[in-house]
Amino acid sequence: MDALPYDASPALPTPRAPRALATEAVHAGRDDLAALGLHAVPIDLSTTYPSHDARAEAERIDAFATTGARPDGPPVYSRLDNPTTARFEDALARLEGTQSAVAFASGMAALTAVLLVRASMGLRHVVAVRPLYGCSDHLLTAGLLGTEVTWTDVAGIADAIRPDTGLVMVETPANPTLAEVDIRAVAHACGSVPLLVDSTFATPVLQRPVEHGARIVLHSATKYLGGHGDVLAGVVACDEEFAGKLRQVRFATGGVLHPLASYLLLRGLSTLPVRMRAASTSAAELACRLAADPRIARVHYPEIGGAMVAFEVFGNPHDVIAGVRLITPAVSLGSVDTLIQHPASISHRIVEEGDRRSAGISDRLLRMSVGLEDVEDLWRDLTEALSAGPAPTAREGRTAAAGGAREGRPAAR
Repeated sequence: MDALPYDASPALPTPRAPRALATEAVHAGRDDLAALGLHAVPIDLSTTYPSHDARAEAERIDAFATTGARPDGPPVYSRLDNPTTARFEDALARLEGTQSAVAFASGMAALTAVLLVRASMGLRHVVAVRPLYGCSDHLLTAGLLGTEVTWTDVAGIADAIRPDTGLVMVETPANPTLAEVDIRAVAHACGSVPLLVDSTFATPVLQRPVEHGARIVLHSATKYLGGHGDVLAGVVACDEEFAGKLRQVRFATGGVLHPLASYLLLRGLSTLPVRMRAASTSAAELACRLAADPRIARVHYPEIGGAMVAFEVFGNPHDVIAGVRLITPAVSLGSVDTLIQHPASISHRIVEEGDRRSAGISDRLLRMSVGLEDVEDLWRDLTEALSAGPAPTAREGRTAAAGGAREGRPAAR
């Protein structure tokens, strides 16, 4: 058979009727496959691309250095571009409703690139609202990239902005308390300063931040976008101008996403709406049951829904971690199986204790990522684990927030 043309990445979409999110999740990044005689997405593992036309290569490199746009024709080298990764980027941009998306080797690599782009413009100051994922918090606080951060609440964002502010950052629902912010109100407070929303917990299924005024959307794609606990990745959805700058940083720093990971992410996107809705249904049910359980001091569950539940126990949270058998005691989230972890010990351990507590991350807080198991099996395992340790004696001050959560070591989500 004839060789496939090099450019197996999707062409620019032609005007068409709007499609539902579930349809886009299945078809985005794949619209050209039938014309290529393919059904499954091809994986391009090339690191380099031969060409006998050095002048054309020079022109492509010059164009990339100027704008960061994807090169026409072979990308010369895989740090410039990869067709499998480009497919995932196009698909995620379609789901988020942005012009472009740029994928990275991890969520932290993606955030690092955003900060480097703004710093390169002399805009090193960041305004941020806690809680954020622990390593995001640490990256900002430690000034590892030469950034300076002002921590504030939502009401203080406008007053915290300075002439050298390059970014306002929020995470909603937040890790690990599931606190939510009004994205539209925050975007208004930002004025001309770009608002970055870490939307890892929500995914495009539950919210599309750009529709509410955000300029940049960050995902740890390791989580729900991949969905099976077998891929490490990050992605930024944004306009094409900013995407070009991100590609230049990615090329220079080497934080590229492997094409096999891109393939797995595309496969994960196709089932994302189904997985999110099923897991969210179970999570909402578990949140209600936990809120009625006398062993639980407080439950956090976001108003927009989702598959994450956080709860504070009267007893020893470490006994719960040690007592689960079906639920997996592990970091990360968004997999098909249910995971539980103790943020103060793991995902937010790197955040100073006082900062953790002021952000609502108590030592008795547990964070659970609900998977696709039967809810009765999950509840049985959870309630047995809650009974594993000594019976608590203190019951004072018990509150429940189910249905609305607005209220120096390496860390993992």
